[in-house]
Amino acid sequence: MIYNSMIESIKKTIADNNIKFVRLLFTDIFGKLKSCEIPIERLQKALNEGIGFDGSSVQGWTRVHESDMLLKPDIKTFRILSYKEQQLTRTAGIFCDIVTPNNQPFEGDPRFILKKVLAEAESMGLEYRTGPELEFYLFKKTDLDEGRVKPLDAGDYFDLAPLDNSASIRKRIINALERRIRVPVEMSHHECGPGQHEIDIKYGQAINMADSIMLSKYLIKRICSDEGLYASFMPKPVYGIPGSGMHIHQSLWSKGVNAFHKEDDKYRLSRTAYSFLAGQLKHIKAITCITNPIINSYKRLVSGFEAPVYICWARMNRSALIRIPLSKNDKSTRLELRSPDPSCNPYLAMAVMLKAGINGIKNNLKPSKPIEENVYDFNKAKLAEHYINTLPKTIHEATMELKKDETVQSVLGKFITNKIIEANETIWKEYSTQVTDYEIKKYLPIL
Repeated sequence: MIYNSMIESIKKTIADNNIKFVRLLFTDIFGKLKSCEIPIERLQKALNEGIGFDGSSVQGWTRVHESDMLLKPDIKTFRILSYKEQQLTRTAGIFCDIVTPNNQPFEGDPRFILKKVLAEAESMGLEYRTGPELEFYLFKKTDLDEGRVKPLDAGDYFDLAPLDNSASIRKRIINALERRIRVPVEMSHHECGPGQHEIDIKYGQAINMADSIMLSKYLIKRICSDEGLYASFMPKPVYGIPGSGMHIHQSLWSKGVNAFHKEDDKYRLSRTAYSFLAGQLKHIKAITCITNPIINSYKRLVSGFEAPVYICWARMNRSALIRIPLSKNDKSTRLELRSPDPSCNPYLAMAVMLKAGINGIKNNLKPSKPIEENVYDFNKAKLAEHYINTLPKTIHEATMELKKDETVQSVLGKFITNKIIEANETIWKEYSTQVTDYEIKKYLPIL
């Protein structure tokens, strides 16, 4: 009955908006959005039977002799992708699950990995909700074409025009996010770095948030490109200025009640919340391999610039890895994990984050004491005194941590775990043998 109602609603949307094509969307292991396009007339067939494609052509997936895959559209994710009002014909999009020819979930499908952990939480009577903060930089495409990596403006945190000269672009983005692709926006503003911006997506079910992150990045790039700009989600695009993160706010809900909230607790946190927090702290080093998946991620994860490198938690202290934002009511009690960046695959990132939290709950783990001082001011002795460790400093270190963590590996499965390790070891070897401009300028004149 619900399915038929959705079909009727989709048919009306198609007719009212003159939709002629549908993009079937999916994400590879490394967080790259992929798609193919079908005429709108083939949508019903795709919903019934799926659409076949060659999985061997997608990075990190199957070998040629086992390449047949099917895209199975998730009807709940249908939405308009065209963001220009004046377009005569429009394109819709729908996210797909990847299945094998015998209709089994494909072990390399990141969306399946997240769904699997969400099902485990559901078996415990819990629903995982998240709210991401997307940070990105704007550059003129003409500058990049000429080899200049120069941020678009000289603005700072919460600045107005003329220092922030991109407010109108953010308004266009928000309008398209909310009106076209059904991504509700909580807030937007200029961030700390020159040319840096943030758009906060209103929290919701984790699978919807992962879909929303992928679509938001796509749409932001498209709209900015129309304006002659390049939107970059690179974690650290420019030396000496703040990097871009993707803080993720998290909460667990049970029968419509926030399971993280306890009114008479100092931090308004329940036992469930404390155990979830402890689980994430315990597994965070391996989690970092997924939430911060590229070489450049670790140029952001250095002390300073509010980068959360110290494994601790707090309420007011923004140098802590996990922060407890002030809550106005029981619905807003949450944990904010501050280390992820927007280069990550959000499906895999949320999957390992949730699994670590579940592990903490099942084992009744308790977190260390909160650190409300500025950890950036701590010397080595004081860090040791408080038993504060740090996140991995390179993708190589993070990969070594993933190799040791059976809990995080169990979420990803052997297929994805091995693909990530293999890719990271290859790229680290490649990166380690590069001769950089820094080395040329530093050593060539004197040696």
